[in-house]
Amino acid sequence: MKKTDFVLVLANKTDISQAKANEYLNAMLEVITDALKAGDKVTLTGFGTFEVRDRAARMVTDIRSKEKKQTPASKYPAFSAGAVLKDAVRIVAKDAAKPVSTSAVSSTATKPTPAKSAPSRATPSKAVAKSASLKTAKSSAKKPATKAKHK
Repeated sequence: MKKTDFVLVLANKTDISQAKANEYLNAMLEVITDALKAGDKVTLTGFGTFEVRDRAARMVTDIRSKEKKQTPASKYPAFSAGAVLKDAVRIVAKDAAKPVSTSAVSSTATKPTPAKSAPSRATPSKAVAKSASLKTAKSSAKKPATKAKHK
């Protein structure tokens, strides 16, 4: 689900405009980002925890030059899922194997996006067709020769 899809579902569930839903979502993301910048932890009970973690300095090897380099210590954002979210995902994973009836589909579901079609394949070139026919001709030519050796 992309951000635009999320905003659409949020607007439908809360009966507000998409512009307002987008404004609220951006405000929420800004609050979380600002808290993480300040070094705070953001805990949404049942959903999860956003926090900043430390990554230690370490030696790495450049695969191209085989040169060993020291990478500095750094910080990175991390998310830990809460118990309610974990249980909800586990239930969905168990039910994924079961067929879903059409009556179970929510009326607030977003419009399905069309699947991207694979690019059409070009017909094999004459060179490929010619090499394939040569391979079959060579393999059929070898078969009588092997039979003659065994006789």
